[in-house]
Amino acid sequence: MAIYLDHAATTPLLPLALSAYVSALGVVGNPSSIHSQGQQAKRMLEESREVVAASLGADPVEVVFTSGGTESINLGVKGLYWKRQQGAVGSGAPGEAPGGARGAARAPRRPRVLVPGGEHHATNDAVEWLAQYEGAVIQWLPVDSVGRLHPEVLETALADGGSDDVALVSFLWANNEVGTIQPVAELAAVAAKYGVPVHVDAVSAYGYVPIDFHAIGVAALSVSAHKIGGPVGVGALLLSRTADVVPLIHGGGQQRGRSGTQDVAGAVAFAAAAHNAVETLPAFAPALGELRDRLVSGIRSSVPTAVLRGDPTPVGRLPGNAHFTFEGCEGDSLLFLLDVAGFSVSTGSACQAGVPEVSHVLVAMGVPELEARGALRFTLGHGTTAVEVDALVAALPAAVARATKAGFADRAVA
Repeated sequence: MAIYLDHAATTPLLPLALSAYVSALGVVGNPSSIHSQGQQAKRMLEESREVVAASLGADPVEVVFTSGGTESINLGVKGLYWKRQQGAVGSGAPGEAPGGARGAARAPRRPRVLVPGGEHHATNDAVEWLAQYEGAVIQWLPVDSVGRLHPEVLETALADGGSDDVALVSFLWANNEVGTIQPVAELAAVAAKYGVPVHVDAVSAYGYVPIDFHAIGVAALSVSAHKIGGPVGVGALLLSRTADVVPLIHGGGQQRGRSGTQDVAGAVAFAAAAHNAVETLPAFAPALGELRDRLVSGIRSSVPTAVLRGDPTPVGRLPGNAHFTFEGCEGDSLLFLLDVAGFSVSTGSACQAGVPEVSHVLVAMGVPELEARGALRFTLGHGTTAVEVDALVAALPAAVARATKAGFADRAVA
C-alpha cells in the first residue's frame, strides 16, 4: 500500500465528511423551492453555511459556496477587478452602459493589479487573462529568498505613483509549494491604508493555521473543501459585507455574486470537515509540525546535499510542508522512483501536474534553474504517522542516487 505524502494536492476524504455527504445526498429538494422539501434542503444549506463561516471567523452572509478553490479565486480576483472598473470611462467593465453613464461623475480607471511572484496558477492565470482581455496592468511584486512578500514592498508599490489606479491586491496566505506563511494582517493593513481591496488565497492555509476573516479585514478570501478532508468540487469565497463583485456566472442570483442551484450535499460535507478542522486544529497543527520537523531532520541527515526551500523556521511555514531541492536530480525522475517504491509525493502544485517546467515559485525566490529542476514537495496531513515519515527517509537516499545518475546522464546528452 502506498504511503500518501501529497496532502497539499488533496487530503483524503474524512469518514465523517463522507457520512454527512452520503446522508445529504438522500435529501430531495432544491433549496430555492418554497415547498417543504425545498425548505428542508435550504435549512441544511444555511446551517452548513453557518458552520463554514464560523470556521473562518466570518458571518454566514459572507460565505459564497463555489465549485472549489479555482472558481473562488477567479470570482474574487476578476469580480473585484470588474467592480472597481464600473463607472470608469471606457472601462469595459461588465454591466457598464456603452459610453458610461451620461452626466454622472465618472470614476477613474483602475487597471493596476498587484500580485507577488510565486502565486498559485489560479491567481496568475486569472490576472494574466484580465491583462490580455480586460486591459489590466499587472505589477508583479518581488518576494524574498523564502517566498515571502514584505509589507514595505507592498507599501512602496502603493505609494509610488499613487494608488488611485490600483484595482486590487491578491496574495497567498501560505505558499502552496514551499509552505511559507505570509504576514497577512500586516499586508492587509498596508492595503487598507490606501483604500485598496485585498483578495487572499487561503486554500493551502485552511485547516493548518487559524484564519479569522474579520480580524484581517480583507475584501475576499478563497478556500476549498478538499484541502481539509471534505469532497472535491466544493469551495467558498468569503466576501466581506462591505465588498461586492461582478459575477462570473449569471442566472437566478441564488448567492451574492454567484448564480446556480446550490450543492446542498457538498455544503453539508464541507461543513462537517470545517467543524472538524476547527475542533482538532489546536492539537493537530503542533503534532503535524513535529512530524514535519522529523521529516526535515531525517532528509538532511540521509541526503546532506538536499536544500530545504521556504521559511526554515517552524513557525514561518505550514506545519505539514517540507519542500526540498536535490542537486543533480530531475524532480520528475525522483518522483517516479519514489512512486515505484510506494510513496506518493509531488514536484509542486498538482494544478500543473504533467507539465514539464521549472517551478515559477522557486524562480520567484531566486533559485537557479538547475537547482529548481530537482524539487520535491512532501506534505503531511491527517493520518500521517512517524512510521511513514521514517520509511520515506530510509527510502530516499537510494532514489536520490538513481535520480542523480539519470539527471547527469540527461544533461550530458543535452
